[in-house]
Amino acid sequence: MTWLTVALALVVAAAGLLRWRRPAWYWLTFGVALATLRVLLRYPSVMDACGLTVPAPRWRLALARMTNRPVPGPRAPRILRVRPTRTGLVLRLKLRPGQDAFDVSASCDRLRHSFAMYGVTSRELRSGVVEVRMTGYDVLKRVQMPAKCDTRPMRVPVALREDGAVHFRDYRAVPHALTLGATESGKSVYQRNLVAALAPQRVALVGIDCKQGVELFPLARRFSALADNPDTAAELLDALVEHMEDVYQLIRAEQRITADVPDAEIAADIWDLPEDLRPVPIVVLVDEVAELALFATKDEEKRRDRIITALARLAQLGRAAGIYLEICGQRFGSELGKGITMLRAQLTGRTAHRVNDESSANMALGDIAPDAVLAAIQISTDTPGVAITGDSTGGWARIRAPHTSLRQAVNTCNRYADLVPDLPALAPFRPALGGPKPLPAPAVESAPAAA
Repeated sequence: MTWLTVALALVVAAAGLLRWRRPAWYWLTFGVALATLRVLLRYPSVMDACGLTVPAPRWRLALARMTNRPVPGPRAPRILRVRPTRTGLVLRLKLRPGQDAFDVSASCDRLRHSFAMYGVTSRELRSGVVEVRMTGYDVLKRVQMPAKCDTRPMRVPVALREDGAVHFRDYRAVPHALTLGATESGKSVYQRNLVAALAPQRVALVGIDCKQGVELFPLARRFSALADNPDTAAELLDALVEHMEDVYQLIRAEQRITADVPDAEIAADIWDLPEDLRPVPIVVLVDEVAELALFATKDEEKRRDRIITALARLAQLGRAAGIYLEICGQRFGSELGKGITMLRAQLTGRTAHRVNDESSANMALGDIAPDAVLAAIQISTDTPGVAITGDSTGGWARIRAPHTSLRQAVNTCNRYADLVPDLPALAPFRPALGGPKPLPAPAVESAPAAA
């Protein structure tokens, strides 16, 4: 008994140490078994306490009275499957007649407390079937991306969701996106993850970084075009608009609308073209959009209107031509001038990091997911990289990108530098690979020594 007590004490101490220092290891060794047992044992009583049960059907009540048997109690949603994951549990529930998926969603916080889990979210898979995802620990505290992700062309993993799922940036489903965030909020790290994930793919990267290129120019070996000032950005955007018109002419020439061609093969965008004719898709990354919209003189105002008009045209027409926008900034409201609201309406994907005021969060999420605005303004300063993401469907989630240093992103871009496509329209804007010349040191006059 002494040795058994010592062994049990060591196991408990090891479990406590793992839970404190390595919650992911604790979950895989101890937590998943304990949580599964706890959920299965508490399930009927928890569902009843949360109001997620329905009375027994009338035929069962009548049969109980006729056979003089106990009256059946209320019934909870039936568990179709319990699937452990590396971050939690996934329950697939079959709803009873009269229940709604919103009832389960509204009870997620109560389920979290009742099952002693870190977080609970739910979504409707199909009519009458709901998936409940439970996380056993704070997966956003120390982000660890899975070793294998379902990466596809123009679909790359960039962050981890609070329910343990991977957050993908799918350009074919969400062509254009807006990313807002204050200084030191993790916006630049999110952008680095995006560039590093796109680097191995057959895609042309175009960058506009008006901070003299300090964010994007270190990654220049993987970029097809870069602009570090508004004047060059205006010319680059005009070249992209001309390239978009050329791609549309190619689609028209290869549209195949004759009567003997099935409807499914008629080309309406670049993805319907044969692979040998398909133009290379282009992702345009704008690091600080406010620098493109601010002006102080009449000439700068004309340049500003030219830039915003080109961005709006690319946002409205660029999807079919394979041109996708990633616009980043600290604020993106109507105070930046005319055309900004129209441009923002074309940006389907929205991501808001920590912001300085509620109006900035409203600019990103207020018109698509009002509930997410409160979550965005609650992001604390000690959690850089945490963000709220949403799209035009109204759904939103809390995410966090893994920390990627600038050196890691540069190494990735250098490794895939040979994948930079040859685009004649963007050749004048191809970044020079030589580093900037150092500025001469200012002359310092020596003061005479005091007597």
